[in-house]
Amino acid sequence: MSKYEPDERGYWGEFGGRFVPETLVAPLDELTENYLALRDDAEFSRPTPLYLAERLTEKLGGARIFLKREDLTHTGAHKINNAIGQILLARRMGKTRIIAETGAGQHGVATATVCARFGLECVIYMGTEDIRRQELNVFRMRMLGAEVRGVDSGSRTLKDAINESLRDWVTNVRDTYYLLGSALGPHPYPLMVRDFQSVIGREARRQFLEREGTLPEVLVACVGGGSNAIGLFYAFLEDDVRMIGVEAGGSGDKLGMHAARFAAGGHVGILQGTKSYVLQDAAGQVAATHSISAGLDYASIGPEHAYLRAIGRVEYASATDDEALAAFTELSSTEGIIPALETAHGIAHAIKLAPKLSPEAAMIVNLSGRGDKDLMSVAEYENGRAEQ
Repeated sequence: MSKYEPDERGYWGEFGGRFVPETLVAPLDELTENYLALRDDAEFSRPTPLYLAERLTEKLGGARIFLKREDLTHTGAHKINNAIGQILLARRMGKTRIIAETGAGQHGVATATVCARFGLECVIYMGTEDIRRQELNVFRMRMLGAEVRGVDSGSRTLKDAINESLRDWVTNVRDTYYLLGSALGPHPYPLMVRDFQSVIGREARRQFLEREGTLPEVLVACVGGGSNAIGLFYAFLEDDVRMIGVEAGGSGDKLGMHAARFAAGGHVGILQGTKSYVLQDAAGQVAATHSISAGLDYASIGPEHAYLRAIGRVEYASATDDEALAAFTELSSTEGIIPALETAHGIAHAIKLAPKLSPEAAMIVNLSGRGDKDLMSVAEYENGRAEQ
């Protein structure tokens, strides 16, 4: 077995596993058995372009910047890859009701889309703060026939939406499938989501080899739970390619002002069914987080990312709210591509890194989603800064 695969209990090294109520052990066993039986049966065929950002490259100097255009998928983000894979699994298992959580709303839209396609009941849990920030995606989910349930507990963001999803699943395991959106949670979800998103990296690797006859020097992707990043990285893990995941640096270094799990306040712990790095206060309680981006505003990170950092295979950096917003504007005005605020964190790091590299070097940035959903958040943020 490759060192990049989890063991039969879902551990990458010390990270991962399954920490759940007894009620969920049987459904997780059922899910694992069904997924592993079908894992190698099907392959996606949906190439998105690998796009050379010529004007941005020329403006920055240094390495050529290629964008893996996941923003061009149906529904506008990489989330649809995982939603399609899991909905087919849910149908095979005979489940008639689908639940999901969402932060930025893109996973909610993707889940609502596949449920509409197959005529399945769909309930989406979403923190009320994220509902406020992502009004357009909430409208899209409802148009697609989903019931969006607001969550008022805690910070009213992604962590709290996951909590409510797990409570629902515990109560309704017989007919309900939990279509989890990122590479986190109890085994087999981190493995399963990684596999469904690995189409991104397999395509990017093949496309770059066909174009350049070699591999890129660097891969860059934003990291919340970590699905788009691990989707890009996985196909390159055995290659001599540098990889950088970019977390949300928020508005400051103090606990509660960011969502950078490998920074101050991040320690190994257990949250929502898995062992990984978790932002915690001095008493070990899950800390508040902040990011301009609803999709990166999460207190933990997928266990495979924790493992890849522990063995030194992947580097992790962060970008602040201001840096992400500047990158959002830069890519929009330079390339005519409006990225999601999540993606803008990866773009921000690429903007800092590219001038330090040779013009012969190349990097691939996963453009994980488009930014239509974030325009009102950007306007609100800009107006707030103007009033200060």
